[in-house]
Amino acid sequence: MEPTPHRFLGEAPGRWESQRSFDELGRPLRDITFCVVDLETTGGSAEGGAMITEIGAVKVRGGEVLGEFQTLVNPCTEIPAFIAVLTGISNSMVADAPPIESALPAFLEFAAGTVLVAHNAPFDVGFLRYFAEQQGRAWPRFEVLDTAKLARRVVTRDDAPNCKLSSLAKAFNSTTTPNHRALSDARATVDVLHGLMERLGGVGVHTLEELQTFSSRVTSAQRRKRHLAEALPHAPGVYLFRDDRSRVLYVGTSRDLRTRVRSYFTASETRSRMGEMVGIASSVDGIECATALEAEVRELRLIAEHKPKYNRRSRFPEKVHFIKLTREPWPRLSLVRRVLDDDADYLGPFSSKKTAEKCLAALHETFPLRQCSDRLPRDPAASGGRAPCVLAEMDRCLAPCDGSVDESAYAAVVRQLRESVLRRPDEVVEAINAKMAVLAADERFEEAGVHRDRLAAFVRAAARTQRLSALTRCPEVVAARRQDDGRWAVHVVRYGRLAAAGVIPPGADAHSYVATLRLSAETVSPAPGPVPAASAEETEKVLRWLESPGIRLVDVDGEWTCPVAGASRHLAIHDAVHQSRLSLVPFGERTRSLATVHQPVR
Repeated sequence: MEPTPHRFLGEAPGRWESQRSFDELGRPLRDITFCVVDLETTGGSAEGGAMITEIGAVKVRGGEVLGEFQTLVNPCTEIPAFIAVLTGISNSMVADAPPIESALPAFLEFAAGTVLVAHNAPFDVGFLRYFAEQQGRAWPRFEVLDTAKLARRVVTRDDAPNCKLSSLAKAFNSTTTPNHRALSDARATVDVLHGLMERLGGVGVHTLEELQTFSSRVTSAQRRKRHLAEALPHAPGVYLFRDDRSRVLYVGTSRDLRTRVRSYFTASETRSRMGEMVGIASSVDGIECATALEAEVRELRLIAEHKPKYNRRSRFPEKVHFIKLTREPWPRLSLVRRVLDDDADYLGPFSSKKTAEKCLAALHETFPLRQCSDRLPRDPAASGGRAPCVLAEMDRCLAPCDGSVDESAYAAVVRQLRESVLRRPDEVVEAINAKMAVLAADERFEEAGVHRDRLAAFVRAAARTQRLSALTRCPEVVAARRQDDGRWAVHVVRYGRLAAAGVIPPGADAHSYVATLRLSAETVSPAPGPVPAASAEETEKVLRWLESPGIRLVDVDGEWTCPVAGASRHLAIHDAVHQSRLSLVPFGERTRSLATVHQPVR
C-alpha cells in the first residue's frame, strides 16, 4: 500500500492493505528446512582455547531427512583424556582429519539457507561463530532454534526428569540414543525437535514464528486469537485491544503494528496482566501513523481519553499538582490542581503531591514568604494587625500580618523567588547545600537526606517548567528529520502540542509539502501555564524529538529559548546522587558522600 502524502492527528485511520504475504502470515513449519547440528569439543569455551573435534548435522524438512553431514576435525592440540573417554574420539582418530579452517566452510555450505537447530544452541553456535570470526569469515544470518530452551517451556517433570538430550530422546522415543558423538546426537535432536513440534501442533503452534516465541504461560485460547492481528499493517501506529462490548482494554504503540500485536498471541509477551487482557479481548483496532512520534502522542491521548484498565501509566494526566505564586498584595506559594488565567506564576506539573510538597518545602526554606492561606489587606497594620505566627518567631516568615515588613521589601523577596523558579535557581541550590553541609558535618545524615530530596524535587521541577515553557510559548515550531529510509519526517508543533505529522514522499517538492501540512494542521489556541495545550508527557515527547540528533528547524514562530543559567545545569548532580542511592553502597558511606556531591555549582 502506498503511504498517504501526509497524515494529520485529526484524521480517521486509512484502510489497511487487503492482501498479505506468506511472511506476514507466518512460515509453516512443514515448509521450513532445518539443519540440526551438534559438536564435540575439547572443552567448554572456544574463547578459553577449546577446539572442535567433530561436527555432525542432519538437514530435514517436512519430517523427511534431506541429507547428513559428518566430519572429524583435527584440533591441532592434544585431546584431554577425560574428553576422549567421554566421546570416544582419540588423538589418533583426528590425526588425519581436516582442520577447522577446512571443516567450517564445508559445514556452512551444507547448512546454507536453513534454520539452525541445536540442543543448547548457544554452545554449538557460539563455537561455530567464534571460529568463523577467527577465519575472517562473515557469519551467515542464520535463524537459530534451541531445543533445550523450547523443551523447558513444554516438557513437564511427568514427561522427563530433566531437559538433557538423553532424557528427552527417551521421552520422545528417539530411534537414536545419544552417545556424545556429533552425528548420533544430531539425529537424536531431530527426533526431539519433531516430538516437540508434534506436541505444540496440538495447541495451535504451526509456524516458525510461533515456535520461536512459544511459552507455556500463553494459553491455547490466547493463541487461537492470533487472527486478530492479521488486519493490521506493518507500519508505525497505535493499537487498541477491545472487549466484546467495544470497551478499550489496553492501548499500545509500535513501529510495526502487526508484528507487535501478533506477539501477544505467539507468546513473546508473558506478563500475567497482558495474558488476562488478551483472554478478554475480542478485537484489535489499529491506527496507522505517519511517524513514530505521532504514534506515541496518539497513544497518550487515547489512554487519557479511554483510561484502559490494563494501562498502568498515563491514564490520568489531569491528576497533577502545581505550585502557584499568587498575585495579591502579599503573595504566597500555594499547592493547586488547576492552572487559571490569573497572570500568576506556576511551577510544575507534579505527578505526585508528595513530590510537590517537597519542592514547596525547599522554596519555603529559602524564601521567608508567608505560609498562611488567608487574604491580607494591603496595610494589615492599619486594620489592626494580628499576632505573628510561630514561623515568624523562628525567622522563617517576614510576618506582613503584624507590619514587620514593608511592601517593597516583601516584593523584593518575591522577585528573588520568581527569578529562582523561572530563570536562575542558584539561590535555592546554595541555601540548601549549605544546610546539608552543616548537617553532614554533624553526622545528621538522615536530616541531610530530607533536604537533599527537597532540593532534587525543586531542581527537577524548575528544569521541567523552564523546558516546557520555552516550547509552549511558541505559537508554532516546524521541524524535520531524515529517517532511516532516507525520507524526511516533518512535525508541526503549536504551543507544545503536536498539530500535524507527515513524511515527504519521494520526488515531492519539500516546500509545497510543508506548506500544505501547516495549512491542514490542527488549530491550537494559547492558554495559561507551563503546558497550555497538551499534557506534560506529550510536550516532553515532542521536546525529546526536537532535541534529538539530525533535527532541522524549518520555521519557529516566537522565541524558543531556555535560560542559560537555568535549572537544567544542576540535573546531572542530582541524577548522579539518585543513581548512587540505587547502588549497594552502605547507607553510612552513601550519606557521608552527600555533602561532597552537593557542592554548589558555580
